Amino acid sequence: MAGPPPQEEVDRPLDDRIAEDRFAWRARIRANPTSYLFYRIGIGLLGLLVVATGIVLLPLPGPGWVIIFIGLGIWATEFTWAKRLLGFAREKVRLWTEWVGRQNWFVRGLVGLGIVVLVAACFWLVFLVSGVPGFLPDQVKTWIGYAPGL
Repeated sequence: MAGPPPQEEVDRPLDDRIAEDRFAWRARIRANPTSYLFYRIGIGLLGLLVVATGIVLLPLPGPGWVIIFIGLGIWATEFTWAKRLLGFAREKVRLWTEWVGRQNWFVRGLVGLGIVVLVAACFWLVFLVSGVPGFLPDQVKTWIGYAPGL
């Protein structure tokens, strides 16, 4: 049976001890150069798959950018360049959010209207290319049919 932990371990902040325990498996992987190489390759491929999925979903209404940021987050766990890129993107989103928040209601309304128009244009393009989905109710299909080209 193990005894109590040494006093210097007890004196360390709890957050440091929890963070160390939480990522102990990664430290074991990094200790072996071969497993670390395969781990980095796996992280690179997983991040690539997630980012590529987000890029494919960009023209569609939905979470394309969110998926891309998740892929960058996966890469950022192992690659410094991805960590810098993710930090840059977060800063730009923060600055944009602050800028919009400082604007009067008219400018915020125009930004919101622009986003609605962009989403509607994406739906229109998707329906133009692939057709109106069959699972939509007939009333919605009829209403969508009034859009030019559909």
